Amino acid sequence: MDTTFAEATRVSTGLLTSRERQCLLWLAARMPRWLNSDHLTGLALVAMFMTGVSYWLARGHRLALLSAVAWLAVNWFGDSLDGTLARVRHRQRPRYGFYVDHVLDTFGVLFLLGGLSASGYMTPSVAAGLLIAYYVLSIELYLATYCLGTFRMSFWKFGPTELRIVLSAGTLVLLFHPIATIHGKPYLLFDIGGLVAIAGLALTTIVSLVGHIRELYVAERLSDPAGEEA
Repeated sequence: MDTTFAEATRVSTGLLTSRERQCLLWLAARMPRWLNSDHLTGLALVAMFMTGVSYWLARGHRLALLSAVAWLAVNWFGDSLDGTLARVRHRQRPRYGFYVDHVLDTFGVLFLLGGLSASGYMTPSVAAGLLIAYYVLSIELYLATYCLGTFRMSFWKFGPTELRIVLSAGTLVLLFHPIATIHGKPYLLFDIGGLVAIAGLALTTIVSLVGHIRELYVAERLSDPAGEEA
């Protein structure tokens, strides 16, 4: 196997990026030696599965929503700390880490939205639309990472951590106000939030797509036989 590999540059401009980085470095320095990045990656997947299960259980036991929030916090711990721990200990495996981390993320989001669709707090069609929108954006970002060598982790000052906080806050609101009224008509609160999220992901995909196509076109501009650029 060819061992030459240039790791993609990570770009994160989230609202909490700076503080989060300091927190993760503090945590990584204090993790027990037996704990490694693979353990944390696995923990993140299990936590997302349990988040979905908690939403499903909330259909009959509303307090299970608190469990969903707790599991989202565990997911943040595992998913955010695994790479930091590997870098602090100089145990990076950039290809393996990137591949495994993001393949498992696709399953994690499937578990999360599957649980929401079964919870009664979000209709299955909205959950399916949100899952598709997430997957389309992910595909675009991963292709751009391969072609441009830059992995963008946040847009509009929002990244995975900020989105977890928004989802957790919304979940707490569900305890008291699962229904929102617009122009006198009742709607599921998370259906409204899901539609807003779909629109945001779609807009982000379009903006990212157009920017990356333009960047690649300029980088690989062709010349015609007469020597003029096309």
